[in-house]
Amino acid sequence: MLTLGAVGVAFGGRAEQAAERVIAPIRRGDPTGLTDLVPVGGFRYYSVTSSVPKLGPADYRLRVHGLVDQARTLSLADLSGMRQTTLVRDFQCVTGWRVDHVRWSGVLLSDLLAAVGVQPSARALTLRSFDGSYTESLTLPQATRPDVLVALRMLDAPVTYDHGGPVRLYVAPMYGYKSIKWLGEIEAVGAVEPGYWERRGYDVDGWIGRSNGRDDDPA
Repeated sequence: MLTLGAVGVAFGGRAEQAAERVIAPIRRGDPTGLTDLVPVGGFRYYSVTSSVPKLGPADYRLRVHGLVDQARTLSLADLSGMRQTTLVRDFQCVTGWRVDHVRWSGVLLSDLLAAVGVQPSARALTLRSFDGSYTESLTLPQATRPDVLVALRMLDAPVTYDHGGPVRLYVAPMYGYKSIKWLGEIEAVGAVEPGYWERRGYDVDGWIGRSNGRDDDPA
């Protein structure tokens, strides 16, 4: 497995995708967690639960609600039909590793919020994974930045299950724990509600190089 991971890092593209196809089913059945150390494409894989439901394109739904004018439940087709934005930016984990120049595509979170009409009393967002185990938070100014995506694609392909697919968040200027995987719910709220890792000591504002005692270069 380590050899396959190294091949993916060295040669990228098709080699990486082939390595992921071999490693992914092994990872899902691994009770030790050791396969999370395999550096496919430079990424490491983390989850706060032993398993997450696997949703296909026909099953996926994103609920957007709370302090909004028009709550909506969006399918993958709905999201794909909205204006798509592409960013090429790094992914920086708070544990230290980084993957450079990742191509991300999807819907700007600001566009999605504009579509539902955020009410004046809203100050922040609470984001939840579709299994209900992982939560995150963003203030509205953070959420409406032009480098925050509801990502449908990464690495020139649909977001895979292991990467948090079919839909995940990507918050370019913040550490990876802010980019919630398996995104299932966005709630507009009156105040920031600290997320899963923030309740365990991570900074609520997870700016790369300016939080969590780290001095990493900005992404």
